[in-house]
Amino acid sequence: MKNSLVLFFRRSVSVVALATVLLHSLSAQVPQPSPNQPTTQQRQKSVPKCADRGTYVNSKGKALNRPENCSAVPEGATAQCRDGSYSFSQGRRGTCSHHGGVAKWFQ
Repeated sequence: MKNSLVLFFRRSVSVVALATVLLHSLSAQVPQPSPNQPTTQQRQKSVPKCADRGTYVNSKGKALNRPENCSAVPEGATAQCRDGSYSFSQGRRGTCSHHGGVAKWFQ
């Protein structure tokens, strides 16, 4: 009787230990999102983060956004300046003149 009780105890401890190891290894294999990487939902909703610098009035009397530094190309940008800011200028003359000139034009 004593031998069967000891055998039952050993088997129980072995089963619990094996289950613990398996559960731990399975939980380690589940990919966890990195705190530095945006989730899929965040990527779909990503809107450029811009430093709003206000507006100015161009030579034709139209108010336009001042060049902004953004995390991506903002809507309505016509050019990217050499200093990395985005311009909303309606004409090519003078665009990015205080920002190192135009690096890239957008349609």
